[in-house]
Amino acid sequence: MNIHVLPREVFNKIAAGEVVDRPYSVVKELVENAIDAGASEISVEIESGGKGLIRVTDNGGGIEKEDLPYAFLPHATSKLESAEDLFGVKTLGFRGEAIASIAAVSKMKIVSRAGDKEAFSLSSNGGNMGEVLPAAGARGTEVTVEELFFNTPARLKFLRSDQQEEGDVANMMARFMLSRPEISFTFTANGKLKYRSYGDGLSSAIANVYGAGILRELYEIDADKHGIKLRGFIGNQNFSKPNRTYQSLFVNGRYVVNQTVSAALTNAYASYLMKRQYPFYVLFLDVPPEIVDVNVTPNKSDVRFADNQIIYGSVYSVVSAVLDGNSRALEYLAKTPDPTPVQETIPLGDVPSQHKVLPPMSYDEAKKELAFDIPTVSSKVSLPRRDLTDARLNFEVNSSYASPAETKEKEDYFEENKKILLEEEKKQKQQKVDVKSLRFKGELFRTYLFYECGDDAYIVDQHAAHERLIYDRLRQKLADRTASSQPMLVPFVLTLNGPEFAFMCKQLPVLEELGFEVGEFGGNSIKVSAVPSDLMGMDLAAFFAEIVSSMESLRAIKLADLLKDKLASAACKAAVKGGEFLTDEEAAALIARMDGDMGLKCPHGRPVAVHLKRSEMEKLFKRIV
Repeated sequence: MNIHVLPREVFNKIAAGEVVDRPYSVVKELVENAIDAGASEISVEIESGGKGLIRVTDNGGGIEKEDLPYAFLPHATSKLESAEDLFGVKTLGFRGEAIASIAAVSKMKIVSRAGDKEAFSLSSNGGNMGEVLPAAGARGTEVTVEELFFNTPARLKFLRSDQQEEGDVANMMARFMLSRPEISFTFTANGKLKYRSYGDGLSSAIANVYGAGILRELYEIDADKHGIKLRGFIGNQNFSKPNRTYQSLFVNGRYVVNQTVSAALTNAYASYLMKRQYPFYVLFLDVPPEIVDVNVTPNKSDVRFADNQIIYGSVYSVVSAVLDGNSRALEYLAKTPDPTPVQETIPLGDVPSQHKVLPPMSYDEAKKELAFDIPTVSSKVSLPRRDLTDARLNFEVNSSYASPAETKEKEDYFEENKKILLEEEKKQKQQKVDVKSLRFKGELFRTYLFYECGDDAYIVDQHAAHERLIYDRLRQKLADRTASSQPMLVPFVLTLNGPEFAFMCKQLPVLEELGFEVGEFGGNSIKVSAVPSDLMGMDLAAFFAEIVSSMESLRAIKLADLLKDKLASAACKAAVKGGEFLTDEEAAALIARMDGDMGLKCPHGRPVAVHLKRSEMEKLFKRIV
């Protein structure tokens, strides 16, 4: 096989697969360019989840006429001069691949006006450039991308639904609003305004993305630890979210997902969070450019630190101090401006900690302090390991080989399981009695019903029995899709972020089949107007939070299973209670509906009936030994 150089159009399409794989990644690259161009106002419009149209408009510095053709060339950039510049990258983009990669798989047009000069445009069709032409346009740049992946149908078919793609773009725009709170952003999807920020600070940006009420649940921090600056907002001890889409980390202004920082935050919150709950945070980590490598992945989604332990320790110590409320928390919480200046006559040692100026700490000093300052990383979340190849290979080899003795042991094991299942089935059959043979002998404590059947006695918990019967009926109604709806006096409105909204939209048809009346309610909100009649009074916020939490594992949703707890609760409330008197007729009706099944359990796992043999009773009274 001869070695040869790939044609430019083939190379660009391969590069596009690394840099541009979904509509949200196109938006990411274009918005980052707008930010690097010094824009104070950025507008993003999409249609059909970004598959049909993406338009990004900014009021930045613009592109000169003679530079327009270079914008479409691979590895053409104004942000780097040499390889050494990679160690001090301060711009969001730097490789010069984005525009060329996007142009290779779309129909793209750039209209730009630099300063007070005239505007010019340049179009590309699948990477084939046209001519630079005069155009009408305001100061800045407008980039339009249409028919994304029109010439790569194999990639097009792997895109998600329009709603899911729109949700991911919305999530990306929310990150930009948070990362650059000094910039005004507008995001529109299919002509509907989704997000708008005004460039008036981080608190305002958080309110615009998550709602103003969230600010009451947050701590604002501003810390300088071991030469690492950490600022932003974290949720308080009692505030959590059902998935990680509410976590935003910006390293030197760049949004990343980093395991070291994630581990530090998760461990700091470990003692405060319930299972399947995650901390909320919008944090900015500012470190010297020379100790962080941003040139790790093509889409710049992660960074590599020179020393993970320094980063982990700094983040962990700050966040845990604030959550635990120890004496050092005051050093890390953001300071409210004090109208009364500190008197100059106060000795330095008596100045409150928030007015002290701490001397910078060297790298070696920071490492020494960490040895005493940071506890051992818990086993719940560990720091990332660089290479697990040997361990993985060893596991695969060991798990794929089994000696004859081991094989025989496995066969015996499964045979034993089969015996247990058969015995359980036999036991269940034995626990079922003929209802006509049961004789009602009375009740005790207005809770327990006594029945006699030959030499056997059965004590039935009237509440557990009735609860199980109601629960089975509700489950059957859901399985048959016969659940009726009950309108709510006041509709329930659920506000979500972009990915959650797209995820929930996929569940709407199933929810409607279960008896919910739900629909979109503008922006990223869902309105619930009616619920299944049997579930009136249910905690809707908790129910929908449980559904949204399923995003975390990306597992298939079975709403009937999610409703199990709700059905059990409804059955419990509707069932006859312990202490309520039942007539002989009501007791007979209850046991008849049980169909003699004395092995039933209530939805919470408690036995419905207890079986006592005559011989066991006689042993209690020493009639037999």
